[in-house]
Amino acid sequence: MKRFAVIAALVVAGGTVQAEPEVGITKDMPSVTVQTPNGAVEIARIQDTENEVTGEWARTSRPCPNFCIQPMIPADGVTTIGELELIEFIQDPEAVVVDSRTPDWFEGGTIPGAINIPYTYVLDELGQLGCEPDFEGWDCADAKQVALFCNGIWCGQSPTAIRNMIEAGFPAERIFYYRGGMQVWRLLGLTVAGNE
Repeated sequence: MKRFAVIAALVVAGGTVQAEPEVGITKDMPSVTVQTPNGAVEIARIQDTENEVTGEWARTSRPCPNFCIQPMIPADGVTTIGELELIEFIQDPEAVVVDSRTPDWFEGGTIPGAINIPYTYVLDELGQLGCEPDFEGWDCADAKQVALFCNGIWCGQSPTAIRNMIEAGFPAERIFYYRGGMQVWRLLGLTVAGNE
């Protein structure tokens, strides 16, 4: 039966045989190509249906504190999003996706199109997010829409960055929180950019 499904998935296009992915992002979206500072990147899911998350990403229990389960909404006015909304966000050239983890985590692999602004430096980097320096700190009247993420639902790096941004004057309604972070992104077998 599986062999029939694979054969049925073959498409003849321009004289070449191409297989439709068995594992898509959604029924109608097998993959999506996004523009990043390093060029176009295709976001797709791993096609090996036997693939499993291993290593650091398979750990289910980390000591709390510091690795405590984070709230669904890290601050009033912030919108929590899932993978499909984040993929849509990545495709918007006006929006910014921020990996708020420390550089060592970022270098180990990130979501395509994300920039690294560690949570410990976010207040120094609000200019990248559309804010202008003023005498009292930052003027964020023209702030961009920003989605932040970190390692997963047990990671406090992006919630900390979000709360600090709001305190500095960044409008909460322009902040989106991808709570699943890298752990759920990897669990779903989605494309990871950079070193793995």
